[in-house]
Amino acid sequence: MNIFSTFLLQVKNFLFPSVCALCGCSLTLCSEIKYGLCSKCYLSIKPVTGNACKKCGKLLISEIDYCLSCRNTEHSYNRQWALFPYTGKFRRLMIKYKFEKNLSLADFFIEKLKDILNNLISADACIVPVPPRAGKIKDNGWDQVDYLVKRLKGSVPVCRCLKRRKSKIQKQLNRTERMENLKGKIYLHKKPPKIAIIIDDVNTTGSTMEICSSVLREYGCETVYGICLFYD
Repeated sequence: MNIFSTFLLQVKNFLFPSVCALCGCSLTLCSEIKYGLCSKCYLSIKPVTGNACKKCGKLLISEIDYCLSCRNTEHSYNRQWALFPYTGKFRRLMIKYKFEKNLSLADFFIEKLKDILNNLISADACIVPVPPRAGKIKDNGWDQVDYLVKRLKGSVPVCRCLKRRKSKIQKQLNRTERMENLKGKIYLHKKPPKIAIIIDDVNTTGSTMEICSSVLREYGCETVYGICLFYD
C-alpha cells in the first residue's frame, strides 16, 4: 500500500470510524480498515484447504478425492474451487458484504481469489462473471459478483460473454427446479474465451455454475473453471 492510499484510509477512518464486520471492534490499523476485519478475525477466516473434492471444491468428510455427488454426476466444468463454507461466521461475512454492502470486504475476498487465480491465469484465460438476474441491480442497487470482477480487471482479463433473461429468484427453488428455471435463460451474446474462469458468490446446488459452464462449452470454450466464494 503506497503512502497516498495509507493517508486516504487514515482520513476515512477519522471521519467514518470503522468496525470489524465480524466482531464489531474498532479498526485502527490500515490493513484492518482496508479489509474491514480486525487482525484477529482476519486470521481466523481461512479458505478451505486439504481434503476438498477435486471437482466441486466442497470439503470432504469421509470421501477421498471426490464427493459422492461428483462421483455420480457429470459436470460441464473441469474443476471448481470453493473458498469458504456458508455457515457460522463465514455466512455472517457474506451477509455483511452482499446485503449490508460492506465494500471493504471486497479487498479481503479479492486477496483470496487471487491465490487461486494466479495458478489459472494464461494467455487464453478470462474471468467470466455469472450474469445477474434481470432486475437484480434495480432491486438491490448493485451486483456483488461484478463488483469483485471490476476490482480484479487490472490483473486478469474479463469477458462478460454471458447474459441472463428474466427468471425466478433461485434461492426459492430446489436443485431440480433451479436447473429448470435457468434452462435457456443464460445465454451467450459474444464469443467466449478458450479458457473461462467463472466467478460466483454462493454455490448452493451448483445449478448456476453448471448451466453457465454448459453454455460456454456448447459454444466453443475448451476449458471451464469455477470459483465460488462460499458453498452451502
